[in-house]
Amino acid sequence: MNTPISIHPNNPKLFLFRGKPLVLLTATEHYGAVLNRPFNIARYLADAAANNMTLTRLFMLFREQQGSINPVSTCKPESTDYISPFYRGCEGLAADRLPRYDLDRWNPEFFQRLHTFLGLASEYGIIVEVTLLSNTYLESGWSLNPLYHQNNINGLPQIPWPEYMSLRHPRLVEYQLKHVAKIVQEVNRYDNVIIEVCNEPGGFRQHASYPTPDEVDTWQTRIIEVIRETESALPNKHLIAGQEAFTYDPFRQTSDKSFRQMGFDVVNMHPLPGTIYDGIEYHQGNFMSAEMNLAAVRDYALATYNEPKPLNYDEDNCASRFRDLMGWTIHRKRAWVTLLSGGHYDMIDFSIQPYLETGTPESSRYLRTWFGNLSRFMHCLDLVNSRPIEQLLLEQPEHTLTLCYGIAGSDLVIYLADARERDAGVGSPISGSVRLPLEPGDYRVFCYSPVTGMSSPGVWITAGETPVDLAVPEFEHDIVLRIVRKHQPHSLPVDERDAGQVDLKVGIFVQPAGGGGVSRVDNALTQSSIVAAGA
Repeated sequence: MNTPISIHPNNPKLFLFRGKPLVLLTATEHYGAVLNRPFNIARYLADAAANNMTLTRLFMLFREQQGSINPVSTCKPESTDYISPFYRGCEGLAADRLPRYDLDRWNPEFFQRLHTFLGLASEYGIIVEVTLLSNTYLESGWSLNPLYHQNNINGLPQIPWPEYMSLRHPRLVEYQLKHVAKIVQEVNRYDNVIIEVCNEPGGFRQHASYPTPDEVDTWQTRIIEVIRETESALPNKHLIAGQEAFTYDPFRQTSDKSFRQMGFDVVNMHPLPGTIYDGIEYHQGNFMSAEMNLAAVRDYALATYNEPKPLNYDEDNCASRFRDLMGWTIHRKRAWVTLLSGGHYDMIDFSIQPYLETGTPESSRYLRTWFGNLSRFMHCLDLVNSRPIEQLLLEQPEHTLTLCYGIAGSDLVIYLADARERDAGVGSPISGSVRLPLEPGDYRVFCYSPVTGMSSPGVWITAGETPVDLAVPEFEHDIVLRIVRKHQPHSLPVDERDAGQVDLKVGIFVQPAGGGGVSRVDNALTQSSIVAAGA
């Protein structure tokens, strides 16, 4: 088989997969796809691949209760539809009034579905983050777990739910580590797997009797050791992802240990308030609140960029319960900001459910099509040599947040996003210009729409000694400029000639800054054809 996905040797913020650089991106994470019996794996993965998704995520031992905020998660199956790694069919009733589990017997149905999923994902070239364990959050959630004392015949002790993420109970830990080793063995054959230790590990400084963050991290470190020990006798070695334990009340997720001390190869962070790095807090939007907070999303990714581990914004849920254009647009903009800040991005489309594995027509037309556009755009760039470029723009249109990414002097991407929050006029048209210095030479400027995936014909410009002003076409929400130096090899997600078929023309005019910084080379081409980003 191929070598498993790895960190790119020439750019530690990227992945190397089957000989090519890879950015991880998905709007279709569905962590309950294997454990939820009615969920059609083949239909789901075919749709994800058709939309150029490069990532999905699977939980191995977790089950949620239905709730008012996101009642349709695939991790919230009916009890009769839940598939555990452990055999179920023993005498006595579990908390959900079905037969109990035997933790010493594996469930063939679970592993058959797991291999079906991983095998199909491999054929499509989709990376699967396999999440071994998870926070159980509350006693009600913990009571659904096969390791809960009432749910199995193996005599495990009754413990408070926070102590699930600790080494306090040897028999519980024994079965957790047995589960970890089994999953690691089963997935070892696949090259498209990243192993995540624990989803959302939390500690409780404010409760003296509960595990502290350091205690939870000691538990996580033991799991990492078991992953490494298990794979030491197997053909393949996989990347390990995770984050250090956060704290409740107040919510704080620090990240210095994740990047610098703990044994993670990939750092997963949920982009939330209370995210701290080097003593600075980044408020990245409250959970499912539709707070966009693009500047904080950008600034945290840029602050951690020099750390030699990839950053994955794992399971962004800032607006995922808003299954409409507003929520999807927020996530589109956060995804563009993340990737052009050097990170990777993962969100959940809650329109995807059992019996509805391709979502609704609207979520397919908008959200996943938009993410497909972003995936194609990013993988047309020279990713290995591209970097975020800070403080390049000298001027930009009002209300915009901007990002510059690429190779200085040869191939630049400028992303402009309406940074207004939803109660401050976001989405009304924006126009203006950007000013930036360019090395003297000839360049071609393209416009690209994150919505349509269409690229304009290029306008030739010549840069001189003074900064260049580029008039930006009027747009709604976001637009992209691509500036490519003459003779620099490049590609675009769509053939620029196809842009002539679109139905709206907007101009991009080049004018000198300060008296002659740039002059037009190709006078025959005076405007770009592109569908405006909000059309």
